[in-house]
Amino acid sequence: MEITSSKFEISNSDVNKCPDSCRHEYAFIGRSNVGKSSLINMLTRHKGLAMTSSTPGKTTLINHFLINDSWYIVDLPGYGYAQRGKEQQRQIRRIIDEYILGRRQMTCLFLLIDSRHEPQKIDLGFMEWLAENEVPFAIVFTKLDKMSSAASKIVLGKYLDRLRESWEELPPIFYTSSNDGRGRAELLDYIEELNKLPTICDDTPATC
Repeated sequence: MEITSSKFEISNSDVNKCPDSCRHEYAFIGRSNVGKSSLINMLTRHKGLAMTSSTPGKTTLINHFLINDSWYIVDLPGYGYAQRGKEQQRQIRRIIDEYILGRRQMTCLFLLIDSRHEPQKIDLGFMEWLAENEVPFAIVFTKLDKMSSAASKIVLGKYLDRLRESWEELPPIFYTSSNDGRGRAELLDYIEELNKLPTICDDTPATC
C-alpha cells in the first residue's frame, strides 16, 4: 500500500468526541521519547504531520490523522513520563484507557518499543494489561538505525526471549527506523490487510 494523502483531522481529550465514522483506526502508543511522531511522519511521508519534539511528553491528546480518505492513524499520548505531575499522569492514563478500551473503531494498537533498551517493567506491564483486556496489539521496535546489525540482533533476541517467558504466542512484531524508512513497507502492508476486514458497521469488527 502507498499513502497518497494524509491530513490532521482532530485533537481531543474525550473519546466520545472522536470522529463519528466506521473507518478503521490504527493507534500508536509508547513511552515518551520512543519516536512515535517520527514514525507516523515516516509512514505517511508527510514531514510535520505529527509534531515532533526533543522534549518528551508533548503529546497529551488523542490525535486523528485521516489517511487516503479511508482510514485513520491515531497518535495517543505517551505513557511513563515521570516529570508530569501526578494529576496530569492520571489524566493522561484516563485518556489512554478510555480510548483503548472504549473505541470500537480501533482495529489495532501499535505498541512502540525503543530497540536500544532491555525490557522495561513499564512496557511489560502495559503489555500484560492489554492482554488482560483482550486488546489487539502489535509490537513495533523503533530506532533500529541507532545500532549496528549485530548489536540489534543480540539486543532484540534477548528482548524476545524475555517476552517468551510470559507469552505462549507473541503478537505481530515489526522492526523500524524513522531515519532510513526501515519497516515502512511491512507496517503498511499489514495495515492494508487489516483494512480488508469488517468494520464496526459490519457484523464482526476486525482485530489484528
